Amino acid sequence: MIAWLIALPVLVAAFAATRRLLRRRGKAVLRSILAADAALFAGALALLLVALSGGSAQADAATAAAAQSSGSNSAALIGAAIAVAGASIGAAIAVAYTGAAALAAMSERPELFGRAMVIVGLAEGIAIYGLVVAIILIGKS
Repeated sequence: MIAWLIALPVLVAAFAATRRLLRRRGKAVLRSILAADAALFAGALALLLVALSGGSAQADAATAAAAQSSGSNSAALIGAAIAVAGASIGAAIAVAYTGAAALAAMSERPELFGRAMVIVGLAEGIAIYGLVVAIILIGKS
């Protein structure tokens, strides 16, 4: 999380500088940016290949078994995170639309408050479904 907080302003500044340079100089800057991107891509690819190569050759069977079991556990945790994130985003979109419509309806007829809150609550229930799926996934790992 902290890495993103540090990297995000750097990325925004780099984007702004690149855009400013592209407006002034054009093709020469574009070529240098493409060369830098190609070098970064090659470095990332090399790092990925080293990470996927299997680690040290002197790993014993216990370490390999622990790595295998943690791999299946990490897949369940990633699936749980995706379930919660997707359900939360969906609930946020649903509450945005239903909440706006509920406020518009209540401004005309204040007696609709109870019905409007039920509809907004049903939209919020989508996030709880994602949480239940995440608990089930974590429980099976």
